[in-house]
Amino acid sequence: MFDTMTFTKIAASFCGALLILLLGKWAAEELYHSGGHGEQSYVIDTGAEEADEEAIEVAFADVYASADAEAGVRLFRQCSACHKAEAGENGVGPYLHGVVGREVGSTDYASYSGALSEVAEVWTPENLNGFLENPRGWAPGTSMGYNGLKDIEDRANLIAYLDSLDD
Repeated sequence: MFDTMTFTKIAASFCGALLILLLGKWAAEELYHSGGHGEQSYVIDTGAEEADEEAIEVAFADVYASADAEAGVRLFRQCSACHKAEAGENGVGPYLHGVVGREVGSTDYASYSGALSEVAEVWTPENLNGFLENPRGWAPGTSMGYNGLKDIEDRANLIAYLDSLDD
């Protein structure tokens, strides 16, 4: 019943069916997808053009003037993984009690990177803002492994909280 000729006929019929299927698929693709689509009949306005406009740049001094130190408490939780708020108590990083207005590298923390003292002499609110926005971009070579806070209001609130620590 199954001899060589029967097996050859079955294999040839499968190959022929596959060839017809592939040629039919190719013909259908050419027929129905040749020119693409025409114009849309109705366009829904999503306001995407308005969202693409550049954001208005706000001065840090204006945002810092209205900063909320209580909101900064919540943000300090991220910092507390490495830094302490108590004076003289270093963690993985230096303590942040009295950091606003303090000279860069003036604590007894032993592992300061030299990149910070090359960029600034005193931790002013503006210097802290630049550092907290992008630590590695503001002070290339810093050993701080934090990516930064992108929101200017969050940075202002955090700096206001740090400024309130030492009265």
